[in-house]
Amino acid sequence: MKYIAFNYRTEIILIAVFLFGSLVTSAIKAEEQVSPLPEGAFSFVVLPDTQGYVFKITERVFEAEVQWILDNRESQRIQFVSHVGDIIDKYSSLEEWSVARKQMMKLHGVVPFAFSVGNHDMMSSGVSDNFQKTFPASLFKDFKWYAGQIKNNADSYQLFSVDGYQFLWLHIECNAPDGVLSWANDVIRKYPDRRVMVTTHMYLGPVMRPKTKQGYVDDPKGRMKWNKTHGKNGNTPQQMWEKCFSLHKNLFLVCCGDQSRTQALHLAPKGGHGNVVHECLSDYRGGNLRVLRFIPSKNQISVITYSPSEKKFCTGGKFQRDKNEHQFTLNYDLTK
Repeated sequence: MKYIAFNYRTEIILIAVFLFGSLVTSAIKAEEQVSPLPEGAFSFVVLPDTQGYVFKITERVFEAEVQWILDNRESQRIQFVSHVGDIIDKYSSLEEWSVARKQMMKLHGVVPFAFSVGNHDMMSSGVSDNFQKTFPASLFKDFKWYAGQIKNNADSYQLFSVDGYQFLWLHIECNAPDGVLSWANDVIRKYPDRRVMVTTHMYLGPVMRPKTKQGYVDDPKGRMKWNKTHGKNGNTPQQMWEKCFSLHKNLFLVCCGDQSRTQALHLAPKGGHGNVVHECLSDYRGGNLRVLRFIPSKNQISVITYSPSEKKFCTGGKFQRDKNEHQFTLNYDLTK
């Protein structure tokens, strides 16, 4: 954990330098904007790890992400905001939690939002008291879309409808133990006719735990078979797939973060019922967020990766240079 924190703080300085340079050149650079929404379409936003944006020198990046959501809520028909976790960098830092609350609460009562609790948002044992104090269940209890939770919002689910489409979105903590997965299974079984999405923090990345720093970049990538939190009780992403996600025919999407040295990855395995489950990793620097644009007329989900602070689309990164991992389309039948 000390090594990870050190790296992120080093990156924070680099981000600040980069953003300063962006401001200097903004007068001569053309600003890129997300295209108008197609007729009949609607959007969800996925916020990748914000742990690098909870400091005074970088908070403007967090602020720009939230403000973009507010500014485009109506034009992009943004229905929900899901945060993949690692909201903050250092679990014990009350200042970082304060920044995260200040920015995310701008959405409160305006756009529904929820979190997966990341490994930086909890202690290695799985204790997440600081998250629960900052974003307790009581903040959301009066909203109809907030349908249930356990552990004072450490795990939660949301129910909502868009143009007649019925959705269930589960937010599950990093390396969720068996009790949490049992709860999640019960929730999904309770709503067999809803379209199910899941956000959890650690899921795609190096399949096996890397033995070297460079291994986080170079080792084979996929659904991970190691864990970071909850000790022996913590399920690996592969176990979470086997014990929960693969069991439900109405589950079609898993969103995750955690692996900045993988940065972006999307897979489409089939669940136990033959249903395609789109698995999408996003963990960026530079203030990139994800817009999931549902287009019923095409039975597609257009995935747009965009930085409000830099006002440009992500077409390649330090670790993932393939544009098609940042801007891509998922096939999803909305007629069934």
